[in-house]
Amino acid sequence: MAVILDIADAVVAQLNATPFSQPLTAERHYQPRFELSEMTELKVSVVPRSLASKSLDRNRDSFDYLIDVAVQKKTDMSQAALDALMTLVEEIADHFRTQPLAGYPNARCVEVKHEPVYALEHLDELRQFTSVLTLTFRAWR
Repeated sequence: MAVILDIADAVVAQLNATPFSQPLTAERHYQPRFELSEMTELKVSVVPRSLASKSLDRNRDSFDYLIDVAVQKKTDMSQAALDALMTLVEEIADHFRTQPLAGYPNARCVEVKHEPVYALEHLDELRQFTSVLTLTFRAWR
């Protein structure tokens, strides 16, 4: 299997094995598209996004694997519900910044991007919280 898929699967496994402030079940997807009726339950999607490599020397290359982690849920739009979802996203970001990737120890999370912190148009149009983290894992081979 492709390394980026191995890393994405390791992210899924780690998310599912970690106790966060809200219980979650992460799944790997190529296209995380759901019906709005399904969004009453928390959805955490892990999507392989991109790969970049650099030559370090004759024998080694550095590879950056970008993995998106989307947190989505239809919400009652209350401050408390939105705050809880934002807290969960921050917990996930902090976890990968500080913990090694147990299922793929050769890769290390070197960057976490969270921009924008949530999709305003999803809140406006769908009453759905959507936030996407982009995790960059670096590996050498």
